[in-house]
Amino acid sequence: MTIRNELASLANSLWTATARPAEDFPPLGLDATADVAIVGGGFTGLSAALHLAERGVSVVLLEAEQPGWGASGRNGGQVIPGLKEDPEAIERIYGPGMGGRVNRLAAAAPDLVFDLIDKHAIACDAVRGGWLQPAHDAAGLRTQQARVEQLQARGAPVELLDRAATAQRLGTSSYLGGMLDPRGGAVHPLDYATGLAAAAARAGARLHGNSPVRSLGRSGSGWLLRTAGGSVTAGKVLLCTNGYTDGLLPRLARSVIAVRSVQVATEPLPQTLRADMLRGGLAASDTRRLLVYFRLDAAGRLLIGGRGAQGEKAIEAAQERLRRRALQLYPQLAGVRWAHHWGGYVALTEDHLPHLHEPQPGLVTGLGYNGRGVAMATAMGKVLAERAAGAEPADLDFPVTGLREVPFHALRRPIVATIAAWYAVRDRLGF
Repeated sequence: MTIRNELASLANSLWTATARPAEDFPPLGLDATADVAIVGGGFTGLSAALHLAERGVSVVLLEAEQPGWGASGRNGGQVIPGLKEDPEAIERIYGPGMGGRVNRLAAAAPDLVFDLIDKHAIACDAVRGGWLQPAHDAAGLRTQQARVEQLQARGAPVELLDRAATAQRLGTSSYLGGMLDPRGGAVHPLDYATGLAAAAARAGARLHGNSPVRSLGRSGSGWLLRTAGGSVTAGKVLLCTNGYTDGLLPRLARSVIAVRSVQVATEPLPQTLRADMLRGGLAASDTRRLLVYFRLDAAGRLLIGGRGAQGEKAIEAAQERLRRRALQLYPQLAGVRWAHHWGGYVALTEDHLPHLHEPQPGLVTGLGYNGRGVAMATAMGKVLAERAAGAEPADLDFPVTGLREVPFHALRRPIVATIAAWYAVRDRLGF
């Protein structure tokens, strides 16, 4: 599979370099009909296609590049339970009934990922070694304590580690403590995406790559989608474009802010260097407002990621900051070759929560995973499939809400840059 990148600073992806052979799906070259048309071949769209096809629903999926091309194939591969907001906040926002269902959906999202991997024999270096969120300062540790209490009250098998235990698990003494959640894990994200695509195709879904949708409109009681090579007439449409949402539905694109996340990775580390690092396949992402996330891959490479930037030089500078941060965490990496650098777009929302919208009857979309897309996008795809298969909104485990545009969206880049600079100051000063 060939993955095209936009900039040289994003072109050397670890996942593209190490991906297993995968099918390239042909462009749409005819006029097709389906019960459901899906736009977007990332985790959300592929999960929806698979779950619908397994129900016997006729599905056509249209992807502008190839499945996994976007952030689904370019992220850190961390499978994280839960949402950005704590359970009590979720229940305040949605009410105890729906809030409880959302919390349970998000908590079980890693189970769904690893169950799909097992069921469909997806070879993607899956490891369920847990997820650790280490606290970088005293305020972060207090937040972790409250979070652990809320999660434990809801039956989650989490625990708060002290400084020594955190250092023992991570192999670095840079943190004051942290929350350990054994439900988390990691995958090779591009192999997971292409594995979902193959499973969906085997189940009967028709997948088409290199088929950007040029127009979307009503056709009788259904919808008509046109590409350069053909069209799809469908009763329902699922828009699953997340951070790559464009002008096909402009209001949807203005409801999120697409922010680039970047990563770098070393060459495979000798066992002598990595013996004490991230024990047992642990994945980590810290409590900073501008957080960093890091783990070892199946071959022992350290990969570390965080917030990116716009423009070649700025992205290269962000990637260099990640390398310096890795050396602060693990001084033994001095002199190690950094072999890969890449990135992709994350869709952020104002409330830090995913959104499920139905802008028009029969047109449904789920997006805005705020950096937790491996697990949550997979779960949202299943929810979208349930809605497309006929479930009523009240029966879904995620609320359908009105589509609201981000204020001053046209100024998002300078605003985001200003907020990021402010967050960097707060992270540095600890308030």
